[in-house]
Amino acid sequence: MSRKKRLQNIDGLQNVLVTIATDQCSLSENDVNLLNDAIAKLNRLRIKKGLTDKHYKSEISDIVYLIIKFLI
Repeated sequence: MSRKKRLQNIDGLQNVLVTIATDQCSLSENDVNLLNDAIAKLNRLRIKKGLTDKHYKSEISDIVYLIIKFLI
């Protein structure tokens, strides 16, 4: 996957998570922390260069795990 496409995917997911975290005042502190952790991981992933597809998928799976914990 090209770097440009990865950055678009990261930006899209980050925008959604930020919107959820800021618009939902009824979220518990734990839920907000999970979303903030996912956003922070996305920020770090966006900055990294030279990622292999395997490393990128591993990082994304960690972020998806945090999102799933938020949804449960």
